[in-house]
Amino acid sequence: MNASQICTTLSTLKSLRSPHEQVWRDCYDHSYPIRGSGFCSEQITAIEAQMRKARMLDGTTTDAARILSSSIMSGLTPANSLWFGMDVGQETEDERRWLDDSADILWQNIHASNFDAAAFEGMLDEVCAGWFALYIDSDKERGGFTFDLWPIASVYCSASKAGGKIDTVYREYQLTAQQAVNEFGEANVSENTRKLAQDKPQEMVRFIHAIYPRSTYMVGARLAKNMPIASCKVEVEAKRMVSESGYHEMPVVVPRWMMIPNSVYAVGPVFDALPDARTLNDLCRMDLAAGDLAIAGMWIAEDDGVLNPRTVKVGPRKIIVANSVDSMKPLQSGSNFQYAETKIQRLQASIRKILMADQLQAQDGPAMTATEVHVRVNLIRQLLGPVYGRLQTEYLQPLIERCFGIAYRAGILGQAPESLAGRNFTVRYLSPLARAQKLEEVNAIDQFVAGALGIVSATQDPSILDNIDLDEAQRFKGEALGVPNSIIRSKADRDKIRADRAQAQQDAQEQAQQQMMMQQAGEAAMRQQPGAAA
Repeated sequence: MNASQICTTLSTLKSLRSPHEQVWRDCYDHSYPIRGSGFCSEQITAIEAQMRKARMLDGTTTDAARILSSSIMSGLTPANSLWFGMDVGQETEDERRWLDDSADILWQNIHASNFDAAAFEGMLDEVCAGWFALYIDSDKERGGFTFDLWPIASVYCSASKAGGKIDTVYREYQLTAQQAVNEFGEANVSENTRKLAQDKPQEMVRFIHAIYPRSTYMVGARLAKNMPIASCKVEVEAKRMVSESGYHEMPVVVPRWMMIPNSVYAVGPVFDALPDARTLNDLCRMDLAAGDLAIAGMWIAEDDGVLNPRTVKVGPRKIIVANSVDSMKPLQSGSNFQYAETKIQRLQASIRKILMADQLQAQDGPAMTATEVHVRVNLIRQLLGPVYGRLQTEYLQPLIERCFGIAYRAGILGQAPESLAGRNFTVRYLSPLARAQKLEEVNAIDQFVAGALGIVSATQDPSILDNIDLDEAQRFKGEALGVPNSIIRSKADRDKIRADRAQAQQDAQEQAQQQMMMQQAGEAAMRQQPGAAA
């Protein structure tokens, strides 16, 4: 596409997104106003964000959204434990070792970058608006990865296949004239931008970054213009292409929470809590007004020619001149604080329930029993299971594929075994949420084996255990519980240990038999000697 086509496409994408923007704006205004920068104005300043925050009279929605975001992130991509592995199916020991080492190197480099900060803010956008856009690239200066969370107000998306993942992303952004010249070069920017860079270097210039799949490309291309994913940057005012490049993998991941029908966009759980959040805010406003009346009081006064109610000010150490003590009396406000307090608590509980804050947050009280822990983990798995499935497909898998491609091409993963050439890998998830989904199977295995052992104990017949592959059961439990691969022996090492043990037992038996035969031979020789009977 040329520059004019990219500008036209952006206008179309803007018109398709505009019907949903008011909903996202409301969700941000009742949770994280500063994250909604660009939906209500070009750029929210800190003062404006503070004013919007001040209009929120209750922080329940903000607190619950933060708890949900933190819980999902710690369950999906914890920084303190490896949360993914890679499989190719029927791999050898050398292939398994290289895949495990590569996964560990990727995990270390991902969390050594700015991933944790960008991912948490992205998860806040996911909970509030239902989607976010995370740009992944290599750090050209220091090496490793860099993650750039794009403000969703400036991102416009599309999918080349109906119902498919987002693979077309347009971003509208601004650079100073000086930054534009430094990034793209004087020869590539327009004449107007070159003049601004000399006269007004801090003047802002608008650009479009268009990322979309190419219809024709070269497999294994080295030139960026021949890669599967196109990357074009256009100066908007001049409609001038300032940069054309490409990527081997889609560099932007756009995970979504709950899809809007007939749209590529989504809404988040704050959308479900929005009616309660609005009502709670209005109720808190009325409660504060009633509290003002309850504290300061409300009075009724009679204009009797002596007392002028329009000029009377009630306060300490003030003398009010009146014709009679009945000329001025306190007036009951009629406020029902008990109803307001009860209603506020109900709304707060409803918001926390919708955003799963109470279910995900550790409860105050005595330590939970093992059964209570299992029930709680099962509840979390049920609540986040459907969301986790979509996040696996649209967030974790493309993120790992992109990071693997960058790292492999940079040579930091080492040389892969030749037997892996042409074989696609699949991502194996080891995060706490992934393990929680497998806990049911782990418990089923434990109950099944325990039942079989109970039968053996009762009948003294071990043949019932022939129905169970105990080796495979233990290996599955180790993987499901997230046991490091270095702890679990390979099948070859296990078989060698068993063979050595069997050989040692056989040698011991043969040695015992030889000793017994020698002893018997000695005893027979002594019996044959003269006088042995005496």
